[in-house]
Amino acid sequence: MVTGMNGTAVDTIGPAERVHTMEVRDVHKSFGSFDVLKGLNLEFADNAITTILGPSGTGKSVLIKHLVGLLEPDRGEVRIFGRDIWKISERERYELRKRFGVLFQDGALFGSMNIFDNTAFPLRKHTDMGEDEIEAKVNQRLKEVGLERSSYKYPNEVSGGMRKRAGFARALVMNPDIVLFDEPDSGLDPVRTSLLNDLILDMHQEYRGTYLLVTHDIRTARKVSDYVGVIWKGQVVHYGPTEEAFNSPDPFVRQFLSGDSAGPLGMD
Repeated sequence: MVTGMNGTAVDTIGPAERVHTMEVRDVHKSFGSFDVLKGLNLEFADNAITTILGPSGTGKSVLIKHLVGLLEPDRGEVRIFGRDIWKISERERYELRKRFGVLFQDGALFGSMNIFDNTAFPLRKHTDMGEDEIEAKVNQRLKEVGLERSSYKYPNEVSGGMRKRAGFARALVMNPDIVLFDEPDSGLDPVRTSLLNDLILDMHQEYRGTYLLVTHDIRTARKVSDYVGVIWKGQVVHYGPTEEAFNSPDPFVRQFLSGDSAGPLGMD
């Protein structure tokens, strides 16, 4: 269930008693006097691709940090696989994080490691796999993202698009149940953005899982999403199937997704 800014309850993806892969309930978060999240409620669709959109500074990246347990809410619950992650031990949160893959804006690769070792890093840190098994797994992931011939190169020797793909390979190498993308198209031209979107769709079709993208790119949202959520002023104003979002009668949602200058969103 999602509660919009007008107080209307919107049924999203199923009965309240269902255990969702990811869910946030009445989450509040402030930094000093700045209220970022103001009672956020979301039940993310399982085994689907959800895109979260909204103006800059409205709390999209803060939401991702809450989901992965890097930020604790001031109030409310963050539930992963039905468990409130701040009512379990740090060790249990650590184990839950192993079920996540995260692709950050710049790929977040280690500059001192080549692409192979960057991709292998989670396996070496979190598993007891031998090097032969790691090599096979990493080579498989790099082949899937088209980097099998660049595994020996370092991040500063490849393009921004290749760094994104390397980051994606690393995000997938542990076979995660959840994959989070924090503005994966940032810094990419339209063609490379489209190619990355194709890769996201291909990998999701192959491996399934619950994918969440945060982006400003409306074309990305339309192309890859099963569901679209729109956040404004720290609350959810819309969540539902993609076409429903793009045909929303809500003035803010309509303005934001169409890019019109006329509407409730201004320069302030």
